Amino acid sequence: MKTNKTLTALTIGTLFISGCSNKESETTIAKQPENEKQAQTTKENKEIAEVEKIVVTGSRLADVQTDGGAVEYMKASQPQVLMAAPAIRKRIAPPPPPEYFTQPQNQDNYLPSDSNGVFQAATTPLSTFSVDVDTGSYANVRSYLSMGQKPPQDAVREEAFINYFDYNYRVPEDKSQPFATFTELAPAPWSDERHILRIGLQGFDLPVSERKPSNLVFLLDVSGSMHDKNKLPLLVQSLTMMVKQLSARDTVSLVTYAGNTELVLSPTKGNEKQTIINALQKLQAGGGTHGESGIKMAYHAAKKAFIKGGVNRIILATDGDFNVGTTNIDALKEMIADKRKQGISLTTLGFGRGNYNDAMMEQLANIGDGNHAYIDTLHEAQKVLLRQMSGTLQSIANDVKIQLEFNPAHVKEYRLIGYQNRLLKDEDFNNDKVDAGEIGAGHTVTALYELTLAGNKGQVDALRYQQKQVVSASEELLQVKIRYKLPGETESKLISQVVNKQQVLNDFDSASLDFKFATSVAAFAQKLKQSQYLGSMNYQDIATIARANRGDDPFNYRGEFVNLVELASAL
Repeated sequence: MKTNKTLTALTIGTLFISGCSNKESETTIAKQPENEKQAQTTKENKEIAEVEKIVVTGSRLADVQTDGGAVEYMKASQPQVLMAAPAIRKRIAPPPPPEYFTQPQNQDNYLPSDSNGVFQAATTPLSTFSVDVDTGSYANVRSYLSMGQKPPQDAVREEAFINYFDYNYRVPEDKSQPFATFTELAPAPWSDERHILRIGLQGFDLPVSERKPSNLVFLLDVSGSMHDKNKLPLLVQSLTMMVKQLSARDTVSLVTYAGNTELVLSPTKGNEKQTIINALQKLQAGGGTHGESGIKMAYHAAKKAFIKGGVNRIILATDGDFNVGTTNIDALKEMIADKRKQGISLTTLGFGRGNYNDAMMEQLANIGDGNHAYIDTLHEAQKVLLRQMSGTLQSIANDVKIQLEFNPAHVKEYRLIGYQNRLLKDEDFNNDKVDAGEIGAGHTVTALYELTLAGNKGQVDALRYQQKQVVSASEELLQVKIRYKLPGETESKLISQVVNKQQVLNDFDSASLDFKFATSVAAFAQKLKQSQYLGSMNYQDIATIARANRGDDPFNYRGEFVNLVELASAL
């Protein structure tokens, strides 16, 4: 018993001494220099500070929000951070990202395009230009407005707006004369001193049974810039719809270009639809944009499958970013012009936003005897590649030129609305070697002139030292002359008609629905270009005219136009 008590006493004593020792250790630690402890704390806090503001988000455009409020970052003094300190010590995170990043600048490229000026009929009685059925500018501007943005002024081409819409011109019955001509003249809605002259051409519409066989080469940009949904994916969907309309008489080749160029599909019969569609659906975007080599390979493929007497056409689809190889537009145009003379034409389809090269796309189509369209939706693809497929592929008249001669006795001034990059020298009208635009099967062409008739106040002062000229005393206001070549021919044909004073309507409301709607479209395009010629006319005035003159609108193109005008008014 005595022994047990002794052991117990020794144990208690040992524990007591141990406890005292621990207290002494704690006291020793507590007595370390205060500045050393502070230095250690500062070091830990500094390490923690490097990571405490790192927050993973999907955007750097603004402060991160959660549950409606700003994120509260953890503080170094919080228990969770103190517990994590040993794990993160000596594992410093990289510096935090900037609070925002700069979005890539819009690098869309457009040719400078000021409105045409006013000419005096007494000194410049002739006005000459090439027809143009391109509609790409309208669809492109629509995409801007749909995104809540006003388009660049140079993106607006008045003639493309006007020609985007069909008008109820009478279709010619005899294809020996491929189009019919119409004129209408009424007061302008934006000025009591002006009149609007409308000139309309309606192309002969070929039935499907008479459509020529087509040798088509799809030249597709699959570079990295084409990865967006409104670029390559939309392109594949669009061409898939077109392929479904082809027949065994047609052939399709598929050439792609990015960093390299590849013949993805050799000439394949149009009735092998699934083979063509499968090749399209396998395409993926990536790499640079070697457009020059792609065009060369496409022309080689077109020549290999050339159909004599048929349609031989390359369809170039791209966002227009030719950033590798020959980027000189003149060199490309020279090559395309040479191939045009060999019977191979070029149509261009534009896609996307950001680096869209409208200037190049439109010029290449013009020089390649083709047309240019901008595809921003499947709805637009359906319009261009399905409903207007015959016109897109097959020309019924080539090198179509228009020349007006004004009688100064009745017309004081004139101004052509649009067609700035299709103007010709007066002497080019009779020169069959000068290239001009094409009219496709079923296509319409409309041109509007603003006129100042005699007796109204002009916009240009009369010349002080001008010698008075003897002018015709007839009732003719002007003569419209048109030259064109039938496909495959080298000599042009001439047709003409006269507009008399008796054809001038007394007021704007007396004009046809199509005349008034076309005038509203021209006004909208000029308004977007901030034209000086519209006076006080505003977007609501334009929308009112367009809404009242929609007429027959089976595909709602005109209804959509009214919505775009109202949208532009709100921006």
